[in-house]
Amino acid sequence: MTERTVPAPRTQWTEPTERAEPSRETGPTLYVAVVGAARAPAPERELAEAVGRGLAEAGAVVVCGGLGGAMEAACRGARRAGGLTVGILPGTERSEANPFVDVVLPTGIGEARNALVVRAADCVVAVGGEFGTLSEVALALATGVPVVGLGTWELARGGEQVNAVVRASAPENAVTLAIELARARRPGVS
Repeated sequence: MTERTVPAPRTQWTEPTERAEPSRETGPTLYVAVVGAARAPAPERELAEAVGRGLAEAGAVVVCGGLGGAMEAACRGARRAGGLTVGILPGTERSEANPFVDVVLPTGIGEARNALVVRAADCVVAVGGEFGTLSEVALALATGVPVVGLGTWELARGGEQVNAVVRASAPENAVTLAIELARARRPGVS
């Protein structure tokens, strides 16, 4: 019989925050995905952090791909505001998650995890981004999940603009739009 080793617990970021304990009285919660590049430039990371913070302040759970860049920034903002973060990882190792993810879900399915990020969300906020972000925008739109865009992809078909993504002018605007769209999609959820 081979001996099985248990990995050491993942070291978590531990800045003290006041986090409301979930209860049956508060009811269901909105889940909003923040998607963007793993190697996002500083301005996109700043936008993503502000969006994550605003979503947490509005009471939403922040869902992301769990890695660095815009994903880490959104989680950092949410955590600093006392929110809950979920990271759906492409790989199999929990240790690959950024240090601001509360619930780490390794999938081992690579970029296909983008579909899980989108399907876990009541709304998606796309901040900047690369082709992975574009795939998440497309998957969200194809499955009826509303998308708010902040400095992200513009869509066109046959040279004609497609206005499927709701454009936001600033992080605060993106948060307001995302919460409104998520509530419209899930009536009775706060």
